[in-house]
Amino acid sequence: MLDFVQLEGDLDQEERLIRDTAREFVEEHVKPDIGEHFQEGTFPTELIPKMGELGFYAPNLEGYGSPNVSETAYGLLMQELEAGDSGLRSMASVQGALVMYPIHAYGSEAQKEEWLPKLGQGEAVGCFGLTEPEHGSNPSAMETHAEADGDGYVLNGAKTWITNSPISDVAVVWARDRSADDTPVRGFLVETDRDGVTTNKITDKLSLRASITGEIGLNDVYVPEENVLPGVSGMKGPLSCLTQARYGIAWGAVGAARDAFEEARQYATDRDQFGGPIGRFQLQQDKLAEMATQITLAQLLAYRLAELKERGDMRPQHVSMSKRNNVRMARNQARIAREMLGGNGITTDYSPMRHMANLETVYTYEGTHDIHTLILGEDLTGLQAYQ
Repeated sequence: MLDFVQLEGDLDQEERLIRDTAREFVEEHVKPDIGEHFQEGTFPTELIPKMGELGFYAPNLEGYGSPNVSETAYGLLMQELEAGDSGLRSMASVQGALVMYPIHAYGSEAQKEEWLPKLGQGEAVGCFGLTEPEHGSNPSAMETHAEADGDGYVLNGAKTWITNSPISDVAVVWARDRSADDTPVRGFLVETDRDGVTTNKITDKLSLRASITGEIGLNDVYVPEENVLPGVSGMKGPLSCLTQARYGIAWGAVGAARDAFEEARQYATDRDQFGGPIGRFQLQQDKLAEMATQITLAQLLAYRLAELKERGDMRPQHVSMSKRNNVRMARNQARIAREMLGGNGITTDYSPMRHMANLETVYTYEGTHDIHTLILGEDLTGLQAYQ
């Protein structure tokens, strides 16, 4: 696999083990059938408990069954999963960074003991309810709200574009507490079998098809006080979760790009035209050289981000730069890889066009490319452009 400047030479034993375990899992259990799942618009749900057994859900957390591996190890895991498919990495990323992380960081001891072991083992599935039909890039304008009612709250509202929601057991729902001064945003653990909860599946997607995406409808849903995340109030809660998830995306996108590159490189050496392999032509070598360079630069950024995160120096703006750059890179390189495959490249027999389609979603979700651009612009100038 492409590692041109030998970054993986510095991995420790645990990091190598996690990389190899994830890579073998993808080769054995994902790649043989993922093209069919993409065509059918289905997710291989039978892999959810297997991924739990292998420790793929939030292994960088500490306690409650999580081994507290390094941030590099976690990044490598996301990279290998997305080399299989962005939908696979999305499932694991949501389960870990957007569901287990907020429970771990902001939940009560009872909430942690109830949910973290089950989610970590894949015995339960979670989803993250922030985006709304009318509020995507500006989540602070959310309309979903909670009203105090006796010993609990009644929730009303709607969330959309929610990975895992149709198969989830619990949703981390962010809503404005209208019973408190200034209506702060609070997090609620909402079991999806509660009265008034609907989780309709979104169909007819042209991207991220091997992923289950849905909505969360909340119609007078009662949740007890013990389901409120006690450790956070305000937009810090959901935004901190997104920082965790975007970190994984910055790594995962490299995996998709690397897989597309490897397909193109193999094809260039196997495909004979005009009396020999097409990889001997200067135009094809130029494409491979540029792809390898761009992927390597993104790898360097991901590894540096892991170092900053490990020592507590990573800022959300660092993640914005990494997510923005690495997803754009992967989107562009997947297109070039598809181009190198010619007509064969439009089939599910090869991965680049599937990656290319998936990356259109990754380019958009968890902060669009444009929004991350403005976040960086504000950080560099001190001037806010989006309000």
